Amino acid sequence: MAWSSSSSSTSNTPPQKHEVFISFRSEDTRKTFTSHLNAALERLDIKTYLDNNNLDRGEEIPTTLVRAIEEAKLSVIVFSKNYADSKWCLDELLKILEFGRAKTLIIMPVFYDIDPSDVRNQRGTYAEAFDKHERYFQEKKKLQEWRKGLVEAANYSGWDCDVNR
Repeated sequence: MAWSSSSSSTSNTPPQKHEVFISFRSEDTRKTFTSHLNAALERLDIKTYLDNNNLDRGEEIPTTLVRAIEEAKLSVIVFSKNYADSKWCLDELLKILEFGRAKTLIIMPVFYDIDPSDVRNQRGTYAEAFDKHERYFQEKKKLQEWRKGLVEAANYSGWDCDVNR
């Protein structure tokens, strides 16, 4: 059953393109968990947004992604071992949290083969990622925003998916 986007016939609101925005580190989960999640949601007739399938040609990617996050009702953040390696994923996370704080987006984290406390406390591969970011990225304020964003997101109630179970 699809989530309904009920609106009156006099509404000027354009139809929603998607209901769920999925944030993920492509190399970690695109061909495994994320593709399975996307397929399951589509079988339920729930429209999803994945960055590879829904980008309009000719548009700037950041603008498109911000709009996609803003239009969604729910964002599933798939935290994987290498999620924090990507500045792109971390910036996307900050936008998701911004809309979540504004109460326009429900946030659901999935901890895919990573302990939620490693995300929250930036341990393990997340500590390694931030070591690299601190060496090569000069914007210290942005680094702090990313760190705070990971803590905030890891404090949401979500799912812990241990692939070795």
